[in-house]
Amino acid sequence: MSDMLNIAIAGLGTVGTGTLQLLDRQDGLLAERALQPLRVVAVADLDTGRDRGVDLGKISCFDDALQMVAETDVDVVVELIGGSEGIAREVCEAAIAKGRHVITANKALLAHHGIEIAAQAEKAGVVLAYEAAVVGSVPIIKALREGLAGNRIARITGILNGTCNYILSAMRATGKEFDEVLAEAQSLGYAEADPSFDVDGVDAAHKLALLTAVAYGCIINFDGIYVEGIRHITARDIACAEELGYRIKLLGTTRRLEQGVEQRVHPCLIPTGAPLSHVEGVLNAVMVEGDFVGPAMFEGAGAGSHPTASAVVADMVDIARGVVIPTFGRPVTELEKMSSVPMKNHSGAYYIRLSVTDKPGVIADISAILRDGKISMESMLQHGRADASLGVVTVVMTTHETQESAMIEALAKIGALPVVEEPPCMIRIEQL
Repeated sequence: MSDMLNIAIAGLGTVGTGTLQLLDRQDGLLAERALQPLRVVAVADLDTGRDRGVDLGKISCFDDALQMVAETDVDVVVELIGGSEGIAREVCEAAIAKGRHVITANKALLAHHGIEIAAQAEKAGVVLAYEAAVVGSVPIIKALREGLAGNRIARITGILNGTCNYILSAMRATGKEFDEVLAEAQSLGYAEADPSFDVDGVDAAHKLALLTAVAYGCIINFDGIYVEGIRHITARDIACAEELGYRIKLLGTTRRLEQGVEQRVHPCLIPTGAPLSHVEGVLNAVMVEGDFVGPAMFEGAGAGSHPTASAVVADMVDIARGVVIPTFGRPVTELEKMSSVPMKNHSGAYYIRLSVTDKPGVIADISAILRDGKISMESMLQHGRADASLGVVTVVMTTHETQESAMIEALAKIGALPVVEEPPCMIRIEQL
């Protein structure tokens, strides 16, 4: 057993505080598993005086994270500040330049700059670890790089954002609309004051970019991800999906195809019998399909102080044990550059919701457009008038599998019909 793994933590927010508490409460257990004690010797935060449930009396405290990196002699720097630019990136790069291992929970930083930072870490001979950056407590990076190393990964599909999953779950349970449930999520601390990164799908896309790189050994291509959020989902969509035997989830999906890599984040209807349909509230889950293992599902808390801290500390233990694995599963110089498969090439089934004037011939006109686009209708729902005074009804249809480009073209024509009162709503169906 070596003497000690000395650690500096930049950022004492939710995850930083949880990490301090875990290290303090599990010190004996961690020393056994890491084969040496894990000791925090320095922290940096704009407010180091706030009570975090851990005695900081013997720890050097800084209000400048870069100063902490420069002035402390540690083995590992943990970056828990967040953000894709600025001080978070500077802390990681300064630590690597000093020959320090780096642990981060910063999925945005890695999605945009992970290849450059990983290359710096490899050149310096240090580890860049980030288990906490992807679905919190779920050890999916370790599973892909180690547990499933004997498999070629064909597809990953996951519920990657707890805020969206909470909102969609609550809408289904209560019948309330998106805006009302979002406000409740903000009051409970499940959504930020500015929820855009979550509800518009960006957070899930950051995580999907990292999963894709690890799964296929390819260069991160965040710009190649199709991203669509959940703001347009209504209580009526949730109810109609249930009636049709589906639930609506925001999914991140990556597939390796002959023509390249498909990466997409968007709401989906998934069958109520599918395992992912039962992942509710703020939980996350990832389904991985390997050629030898088949489908394997990983589920757990995707955020929160202690669950995310668990992933941070797991990386510390690996470093203490001397475990060294390339950041994305293979050296940066060996990562493949893969083409992005455009969303227009996607093929699948679709849910369509229309608000139309209630008069004879409307369905025939819509059906004719679908027929001309070689799109086959599977089912249709109509539940009376949505607005009796205007004579407007809601019509919901599902289609058999077709190409996205054909669906988009058909919807443009349907939306131009004078009897269609508002732009059509389209949600993709995933037969998991």
